[in-house]
Order: sequence, then structure tokens, then C-alpha cells
Amino acid sequence: MNKNRKLGCRLQLFAQTWNPDNVTVFEHKDGTIPEKYTKLILKEIMQNSKVMQLAKYEEMDSKEKKFEYFAKGPGAYWVGEGEKIKTSKAQWLQVKMVAKKLGVIIPCSREFLHYKMSDFFEVMKPKIAEAFYKKFDKAAILNVENPFLHAVDKSVTEAGNVINGALNYDNILGLEDLLTDEDYDVNAFISTKKNRSTLRNAHKIENGVIVESLYDRSANTLDGNPVVDLKDMDKGTLYAGDFDYMYYGIPYGMNYKISEEAQLSTLTNEDGTPVNLYEQELVALRVTMDVGFMIVKDGAFAKLTSGGLGKLTVTSVPGTKAGDTKITVTPALTSGNSYKYKVGEELDVPVRGQNVKGWTAWNGTSDITAKSGDEIVIVECDDSGQTVNAGKAAVTSAVATGA
Repeated sequence: MNKNRKLGCRLQLFAQTWNPDNVTVFEHKDGTIPEKYTKLILKEIMQNSKVMQLAKYEEMDSKEKKFEYFAKGPGAYWVGEGEKIKTSKAQWLQVKMVAKKLGVIIPCSREFLHYKMSDFFEVMKPKIAEAFYKKFDKAAILNVENPFLHAVDKSVTEAGNVINGALNYDNILGLEDLLTDEDYDVNAFISTKKNRSTLRNAHKIENGVIVESLYDRSANTLDGNPVVDLKDMDKGTLYAGDFDYMYYGIPYGMNYKISEEAQLSTLTNEDGTPVNLYEQELVALRVTMDVGFMIVKDGAFAKLTSGGLGKLTVTSVPGTKAGDTKITVTPALTSGNSYKYKVGEELDVPVRGQNVKGWTAWNGTSDITAKSGDEIVIVECDDSGQTVNAGKAAVTSAVATGA
């Protein structure tokens, strides 16, 4: 009995003092990420997410959160001697924010199974954070694969706050006017680094002399307000907003699971086949977290775009010969227009009206020689060589037999 009691006490003590340094990943393949690393990952997400840099944080302890936001303040009145002071009420409106589950899968070497938990999450921390904040920003700003009811791009369309035109002095001021005329305060812009060369030329010119410039390159500000750069945005697009009307929340910690046998349908090898963890001696880390997001006033956001570039959906699969890729494009080519393409790394999609005469012509059916992993941009241009529609994809080319 005494021995059993002592053994029980030791087991209880071990359970109470468990920490990530005592366990390898192989011994603990699923569960909750240790609190220390959850905090570090969340900190990195919040520091890098454009939405989280701009929006207001609302604490959440469940999947749904009802809260009130300040919609209108009390007024002040001139009062004559001996007159009664008028009163007015501040207007508070109640809204409900709902969190959605966000998951990422990160493949890694089998060696990671033998890492201590603490070492493992230290290595994986930036990869997890980057995957989360990129996915969240694309949904909340660009409305791409968006589970939420709101997104900045959706709000500007709902409010009709869209200007089609170049990123120049007059249009940027016009963008701000859409909001200030409705009594909103523009307190930030969302742009992309690809716009910086254009923004540097947003000048007011009188008699051939620059009298005012809107963009401050050193501070990355536009008309005195901060600019955050989202890499996934198209060149020629700029959002302005009163971000006091945007909210986010994070109700729970993070859960993880490690698999050695899954086939990852969303990740492919160079030959286009799905990544098979068992066959390729890999493991994959799946992490999930919940995050809430909402915009309480669509009219608080506006968009300037350089002309409504049409989107082409471009798909790349292995071609007939080694080193070739077969490209399909939708929607179909407009009568009188033609295709041009460019292959390379981290290519920009051109803006509407951009001249692409120097690009390579394509008949829309022939295989294209390109290296797997590069990007290909397909442009539909008019008879003068100016861009009408465009899209891009990662290249998947055929490999030599037996390679």
C-alpha cells in the first residue's frame, strides 16, 4: 500500500510539473499548444496582420460576442442667460461578432518528431503565424475565401464608395472626400508596396512646379495618415478607411495535431501530384484557432482602383513534353483581343491599360515552356497591346520520364 501511495504521488507530481521540455513531439502528437508559445504566436500574428494593426480589439470568451459601439455622441448647445440647457443622448448600437475557425497545415521533416515540444514550437512559431495572418488578412480585406459576413472590399461595394481611376493627387483626395463628406475620419490607408513608385508621383502641380506631395516615403504615410502594405493586393488599388468601425477578437487558444500518413490534396509536388506524407517520409503539423471579425459601418471605407481590371482564372498542369505546362484560362477570350504571357518569380499582375506589347504572344492552346515553381501571368490585351483582363498561377510543368 505504501509503495502504491508513493508511486501515485510521483505520478501526480509529474503531471503537475509537466512542461514542453520534458516531452518530444513524437510522444505528444496532438493537443493544445503550450500557453507560452500560444502567446508568442498570437503576438507575432497581431504584429504582422494588417487588420489587427488597424482594427479595434474586442475581448471574446466564446464563439459569439455581443457588444455596443459608440455610433453618435451627445450634442452641445448655446444657452442664453437663465435658459434651460437642452439634453441629448449618446447613441450606442449593439452588434454581434462571430468567430470562425481558421486552420493551417505545414509539412516538415520527420526529424521534427524527435524535437522537444518547446524546441519544435520555437522553430514553427513564425511559420504558423505567417500562415494565419496572411489568410486572415486576405479574407477580411480582399474578401478572398472569406467565412465572415464582412470584408473591406465587400463594404466599399455595398456603400458604393469606389472610384475608378489612376493613383494620382486628385483621385486620392477624392477617395478621402467620399468618407469625410459623410463625417468619417480617414485614419489609415491599405496599399501595396507595388504602388509606391506611383504614389511618389502623387503631386499637386501649379505652373509646372510641385507645390504639394501626398506621399511621404520615409514615414510611409499618405496625406499624413499611415499606410499599411498588403502584398496580395493588386497594383493600382488603394483603400481608405475610418478603422474605428472595424473589430476583431480571438476567443480561444490554439490546438494542434501531427500526422505522418495523410495525403495533402491542397499541396502538390513539382509534377502536380498531391504530397503524400507516408510515401515521402514527411510529417504535417495542423494548427487551428478561432478568430472573430466584423465591420459595423460599410460607409466608413472606400476604394480607389485603376480601372476595374478584369480577372482571369489561370490553371497550370503538366504539359505533353518535359519542361512544358498546359495552361487553361477562363473566361474565354473576347473577340478582337489576344493573349500575352510572362514567366518568372514573384510577378506583378499589370493594371488595366498597361502596355504589354513586349510580352510573349500565346494562341491560347499551345503548351508553354516554363519551370515548376515559377509564376505565369496571362494577359488579355486589345489590338493596341493594352491590358484588359489578367490573372496568374504557379507553374506546374511535366517532368522527364524516370526523373
